[in-house]
Amino acid sequence: MNNIFSSRYFRFGIAALIYLLTVIWIGNYWLLIGLAVVYDVHISEKVNWSFWKKRDGHNSAFIEWLDALIFAVIAVSLINIFLFQNYRIPTGSMEKSLLIGDHLFVSKIAYGPRMPNTPIAFPFTQNTLPLVNSKSWSDLIHWPYKRLAGIGHVRNNDPIVFNFPAGDTVVLENTVTSYYEIVRGEARDMKYRDYSASLPLKTDGQYLDLARRDVREKNHIIYRPVDRRDNYVKRCIGIPGDTIFIRDCNLYVNGKLVSENKTQQTTYAVNTNGTTINPKAFERLNISKSDQQMYMGAYILPLTKNNSEAMQKFTNVTEVKPLISRFGEYAPYIFPYKESLKWNEDNFGPLWIPFKGATVKIDTSNICFYERIIDIYENNDLRIEGDKIFINNQPATDYTFKMNYYWMMGDNRHNSADSRYWGFVPEDHVIGKPKFIWLSIDKEATGLNKIRWNRMFMKAR
Repeated sequence: MNNIFSSRYFRFGIAALIYLLTVIWIGNYWLLIGLAVVYDVHISEKVNWSFWKKRDGHNSAFIEWLDALIFAVIAVSLINIFLFQNYRIPTGSMEKSLLIGDHLFVSKIAYGPRMPNTPIAFPFTQNTLPLVNSKSWSDLIHWPYKRLAGIGHVRNNDPIVFNFPAGDTVVLENTVTSYYEIVRGEARDMKYRDYSASLPLKTDGQYLDLARRDVREKNHIIYRPVDRRDNYVKRCIGIPGDTIFIRDCNLYVNGKLVSENKTQQTTYAVNTNGTTINPKAFERLNISKSDQQMYMGAYILPLTKNNSEAMQKFTNVTEVKPLISRFGEYAPYIFPYKESLKWNEDNFGPLWIPFKGATVKIDTSNICFYERIIDIYENNDLRIEGDKIFINNQPATDYTFKMNYYWMMGDNRHNSADSRYWGFVPEDHVIGKPKFIWLSIDKEATGLNKIRWNRMFMKAR
């Protein structure tokens, strides 16, 4: 019996079965050619696939270590593509649900793993090579979007890791801010300068064209394919077909008020009788030092509802007031950047989320919602001339969507760069679902206290 299990034919059979099931999962039957490689590795042994080491005879310790390293890199790379991946929380956009320094176990099979768009890349890098600060992938091979079968679908309220949709074009001198927001900001500044100098004002489109030219002349601009854009983590507020609406910071989905998460935060102004709040009180409420700001004598703090109620009971606190933008107050940095809508981060919508196969009527009054979808995400040539819209050089009055879209928001409502600022998340940008926190590091602590032991293996919610 032992001879059967140690037989090379048995090992070949197991390897061939696993490979065959993987090919069926991927759905590309050209990969069946690879069975010949599996056969040669286990049976015929005509080719030395591990060419860096001798097939027969003694190998040096260096070669043995190199062999182990190559195997580990290949194995971990395949695991990261098809099964799971580590993701570290870099910002406070999801606090207090997910904290800065949380390391997440992100399941790829939750929604189905994506085949990489750029399969030739330096291992374990997202888009930039360390030290040399250059791009970490090659454009020699570029595969179209394909998602393999998963065990579930994106649902409302799921935390999601995804590629940053507005990260396709990047200003290397300012990678923190979206290229598109840099351009819009420059256009606003140009318009304000003309207005202040009493010069004739141009159209918004003309200012945008001038701003693009100015930004590109003064900076180094690069393009990143979908799978090489920065990774973000937010909560899925709306799924395809939903209608979202925000009024005075209250969120409605399909007309129903969404209950506030216990860990959701809003920015508050906390006024005192002139005395300071005891630092120990901030520690008890888990309010980090980086979140404690002062403005005109008041504390400006991101607080959960429970924390705001707790602060109201402090003897030296006179007022705890949420800082919410007024209804009808236009914020030029809020999607879809149209002044007539008068939307802001706290008063937004209603906005419908497109789904695959849905057809909508389009004209110059609503094309601002779908312009990026049609032109960028779904690779059409979109052109607007006066009151006419052309898609792939053909006049268009309607459009049928090729993908599903999602709406993402951070739980730290006033400290989150999310869909309110850059719009929809296409399905091909979705990476996976955080399952649990396997490590959490507090950068403000010291020694062993830097590890948040109480968050180890906590379910990501």
